[in-house]
Amino acid sequence: MAAPAVNRYLVVEQALRTAAPHDLLNVARAHLRQLYRADAVDLLMADYALTMLQQVAELPYTSQPIPVNGSVPGQAFGAQQEFVERHADSTVTAYLPVTVRGDRLGVLAVGLPKTPAPDVLAELVTIAQTLGHEIVVAERDTDLYLQARRAARLTLAAEMQWQLLPGRSCKRSEYDLGAQLEPAYAIYGDNFDWSTTAEHLTLTVTNGMGEGIDAALLTNLTINALRNARRAGVPLADQAALADQAVYGQHAGRSHVSVLLLRFELKTGRVEVVDAGSPRMWRQRGNTVEPVTFDAQLPLGMFDDSQYATEEFHVQPGDRLIFVSDGVYDVASPSGERYSERALARAINLTRLLPAAQMPREVLRQLAGHRDTRTVSDDAMVVCLDWHGTRPASSHPLSAQ
Repeated sequence: MAAPAVNRYLVVEQALRTAAPHDLLNVARAHLRQLYRADAVDLLMADYALTMLQQVAELPYTSQPIPVNGSVPGQAFGAQQEFVERHADSTVTAYLPVTVRGDRLGVLAVGLPKTPAPDVLAELVTIAQTLGHEIVVAERDTDLYLQARRAARLTLAAEMQWQLLPGRSCKRSEYDLGAQLEPAYAIYGDNFDWSTTAEHLTLTVTNGMGEGIDAALLTNLTINALRNARRAGVPLADQAALADQAVYGQHAGRSHVSVLLLRFELKTGRVEVVDAGSPRMWRQRGNTVEPVTFDAQLPLGMFDDSQYATEEFHVQPGDRLIFVSDGVYDVASPSGERYSERALARAINLTRLLPAAQMPREVLRQLAGHRDTRTVSDDAMVVCLDWHGTRPASSHPLSAQ
């Protein structure tokens, strides 16, 4: 006899938590077939460029990818909303986002004999979320899910950079974050990093120097030096100074790294900033799109014992902040025309209705239409932060208790 409907989710959750890292899909498939009468269960992972959904299959290859644009599973992935596709024989396929704290991993496709009731669909949505959490844990022990994301082979530099990232999107009540790097399979120097606590969000945007492995090694050193300083609890300016010493100590000024380092106070929207190089910030507030400039300081590692200072600004609920590397604003077209501030402002404005997780990919897609693909000499990065602010205590469901 099948388990009671109210317990089905708990049965699947327990099975996923105890499954072998490489066997999550098989375990989910077996239980969904038994408990929900599913006749087909597939896991589709978003590729590094966020243009394809790759089916998890036997290593080392996956089956034919599904484009994000123009497909029903792609619609579920982009909108982060479950979709039920009805077929001619009255069966259906439910496409369920596999997402962990705002980081979009892919889509779980579940074939069912009929349209599920709302409570059943809600259970399946929760199972897809649980599967996402288990995939993140399992990736410490298996290459299966990382390998399934690849529509092409990564360069070694790109392998190093993607492994360094915290994710590609993040969601909290105070903010939404999204970011993307291009060329996704050959990125080498640009990078981003973030970390959150109960009171603060720290965001780092890095514009690496050089090409290939050298650029990736330099960025790895910088990001880990900043993380080491941040985790030691030192102030923002000192984090920059300690990372500066680490880079200079290794390269003696021959190589340096441009960094924009920000620390957001979640309750107030006050932001501390250290501008140590070329990454730039834009702000979209209401109908106004404009660059925001800070006091330029030396890139990390340029000189011995550089000192850094913070400055402040405030974000307001509804603000969208966009951070770009020089591979975005300094790229040339085939005719030699730079991707001007006007063009970048237009791209930001055209993507204003997209969520933060989708906006960077669309801006980079528009950039690709401008870029001279024969002479690509730099990677490109876009990070988008939508600021919601802290809700008043009276709006919290527990505030009246």
